[in-house]
Amino acid sequence: MTKKIRVRFAPSPTGGLHLGGVRTVLFNYLFAKQNGGDFIVRIEDTDQTRFVEGAEAYIFDTLKWCGMVPDESPLHGGPFAPYRQSERKANYRQYAEQLVIDGYAYYAFDTPADLEAMRTAYKTPENPSPQYNHALRDKMRNSLTLTADETANLLASDTPYVIRIKMPLNETVSFNDMIRGEVNFNTSQVDDKVLLKADGMPTYHLAVVVDDYQMKITHAFRGEEWLPSAPVHLLLWDYLGWKNEMPEWAHLPLILKPDGNGKLSKRDGDRLGFPVFASDWTDPKTHETTTGFKEHGFLPEAFVNLLAMLGWNDGTDQEIFSMDELIAQFSMERVHKGGAKFDYEKAKWYNHEWIKRKHPKELELSIQKYFAEAGITVSDDTLLAKAIELVKDRCTLLPDFVTQAAFFFQLPEQIDIAAVQPKWDDKKNRFFNELIRAYELSAVWESTDLETEFKEMAAAHQLKPGELMLPFRIMLVGGKFGPGVFDIAATIGRNETVARIKKVVGLLHL
Repeated sequence: MTKKIRVRFAPSPTGGLHLGGVRTVLFNYLFAKQNGGDFIVRIEDTDQTRFVEGAEAYIFDTLKWCGMVPDESPLHGGPFAPYRQSERKANYRQYAEQLVIDGYAYYAFDTPADLEAMRTAYKTPENPSPQYNHALRDKMRNSLTLTADETANLLASDTPYVIRIKMPLNETVSFNDMIRGEVNFNTSQVDDKVLLKADGMPTYHLAVVVDDYQMKITHAFRGEEWLPSAPVHLLLWDYLGWKNEMPEWAHLPLILKPDGNGKLSKRDGDRLGFPVFASDWTDPKTHETTTGFKEHGFLPEAFVNLLAMLGWNDGTDQEIFSMDELIAQFSMERVHKGGAKFDYEKAKWYNHEWIKRKHPKELELSIQKYFAEAGITVSDDTLLAKAIELVKDRCTLLPDFVTQAAFFFQLPEQIDIAAVQPKWDDKKNRFFNELIRAYELSAVWESTDLETEFKEMAAAHQLKPGELMLPFRIMLVGGKFGPGVFDIAATIGRNETVARIKKVVGLLHL
């Protein structure tokens, strides 16, 4: 019987969610849904010193916005609850103790001062950062160097300790990565990682293995920065007797800075003027807000689409994918080994393409919010839908709708008289005064009829329509932008069109 696919995203609640983290979610989610499996979110909050209030809720809000709702999580429950590691604390010690009993781990009683002294005493030009490893563990205060009685007495007297894995000397451990193929490690190059901390909490290394085993995770996809930890995890799966239950692994490539030189960071976004978090994050300590893609004006479909294409393609020239299409066509085999450069201009292109594909009704709520923030009242949903349809091809980000469509709902704040004044003359003045009277009496108010009447009148005044279009646009819009000018007139209506022409003609006449 084939196992049901079960994947997990296991974030630490320490702050905003980097776009690389959301891409990890996405690849997990796509793989699960394509295979009829389960997508689990497990909160890895074992390091209580790094816990940040509000970060967990932020993670779930972000996933909801992206359309990737977990099948199991602290919010959604599930058969393997609890899904917060802090609530599973009592679950881990038995496994750490068993590793000690079996000779695969040991108690270490070293104080912070002892560890600092070790780093100082054994520091050399060749080894500037000494680690607690096979070369130094015999020089430290642990159950490998103490007698059994000394160890028992320290434990009985509640002396603080950690449990460390005892990495074997000069062994090769390997696994088959779904992206990278066979990956090998020499155990001598890995230090004796802490498995259980002095406060009784497990470290990531122990907790991730125990939880993946107990939650029956079949595939573990994570960023390539976790590759150095893989030998510890491989050995733990083996030492705990679960080797045959170990999930398949895939280590995803990094998302790189735009120049390709290193991993993309929040600092890069601040420096270059683009978001790297999925949505706004306000640090509860500093109260500093970092703007996210959502608040920048990205549609969730565009955000998901652009993330999918950072390190993956389906082998064709297709670039625009809905979530359903991604689920149907995604494969780990086509995930790239190398890092993917982040290109903000390309990210905006995806958003522009998705805006163009959206029905106005699907955009109304989001756009209403930006109008309200700009102090513009939009009370006519029909007018809003028409305005969206007319300008959406010109909008890259959602706030662009305010710039591109504000004139549909209020008089232009600025009127570019200087663009018209130099070529304004009596002939044009007479034309627009007559246009006012004609439009006041027009039997119909459709863009094609308005354009026909405009051009016929221009011919009667021996004027070229091209000479009149810019003044007309500035009368209605205030500047040199916007959709078809007759579409604008038809949308804002007779009274508003005539009033705006009169206003600018009056200014020009002065």
